[in-house]
Amino acid sequence: MNKEVILEKLKEILYPNFKRDIVDFGFVKDIKIQDKAVEIFIEIPSNNADVIEKIKSEIKAKLGDSTQVNIKTPQIKEEEKKIKNIAPNIKHFIMISSGKGGVGKSTTSVNLAIALAQSGKSVGLLDADIYGPNIPRMLGLNLQKPMVDESIMKLIPLKAYGIKVMSMGMMYEEGQSLIWRGPMIMRAIEQMLTDVLWGELDILVIDMPPGTGDAQLTLAQSVPITAGISVTTPQVVALDDSARSLDMFKKLNIPIAGIVENMSGFVCPSCNSNHDIFGKDTTTKLAKEYDTNVLAQIPIEGKIRQGGDSGKPIVFFEPTSIGAKEYIQAAYKVNEFLENIGEVTNADIQPTKH
Repeated sequence: MNKEVILEKLKEILYPNFKRDIVDFGFVKDIKIQDKAVEIFIEIPSNNADVIEKIKSEIKAKLGDSTQVNIKTPQIKEEEKKIKNIAPNIKHFIMISSGKGGVGKSTTSVNLAIALAQSGKSVGLLDADIYGPNIPRMLGLNLQKPMVDESIMKLIPLKAYGIKVMSMGMMYEEGQSLIWRGPMIMRAIEQMLTDVLWGELDILVIDMPPGTGDAQLTLAQSVPITAGISVTTPQVVALDDSARSLDMFKKLNIPIAGIVENMSGFVCPSCNSNHDIFGKDTTTKLAKEYDTNVLAQIPIEGKIRQGGDSGKPIVFFEPTSIGAKEYIQAAYKVNEFLENIGEVTNADIQPTKH
């Protein structure tokens, strides 16, 4: 066998708990062949003995027992340890992102967070959408301000429907514009992680600004993001932007939990039937391209809009509605993803520099 043949065989070996292979991840560093002896040099970001043994056994099964497999697990640098400790009491961070605005990202963040809390998890919701902080209104908190624990000088998050909530929208008056440059946004997001008394959380859902800019990169470099979720609508023009969001996850080495498709048909209030007015099954194709799945297909349903405007989320107040059932199913899939994710997060695999 030559190196090319060996490399093709190694592409068949998926990294444990992921859908990407060890070659695609860039873990295969060198292949040496001398006579009939093959030596593979691999560098992985985990010192989990089960992960190492599984990779070794799969390589030997593909190339033969005589293959020598050397696996290195680099030590995490001191600065990387600091990154992991910025919010040590939070087990999982979920980044909710979209390639463009107006696709229902904040509505998804609110209802998914509540559904996760209803599944028994301790959940926080951070509204990091600096320019459009709509979550306080969606939870009926737009007239409330967080208190300060003066003994440690940290903000106490507000509570609603079983989740802890913090938003930049709680820091200034309604309707006030924020004209901030990148560094100010980056600092604000870091403060909302470090200067808020989140306590022990299983999951922190983070509603990001639309796009793929400073805020996303700052967050990915500040905390170990366990999962990324892309929110889109079925139109092809929206999917073009969603592809950029998914590509961002890959470049930042954020595991993709899936895609939420909003405006997935229109639910007729009189006949309760669903009409596909923006396209059908377009998101499924995009999910396949990025080795992920569609978490939910949320229809245009009057109750969703009414719940958002009145501060009464559909998952909490209309749990038997079509939209609520989709959010609840998405929460189930996210919980399953988090259980299977293993120890590898983007804190272990550092973001690609661009």
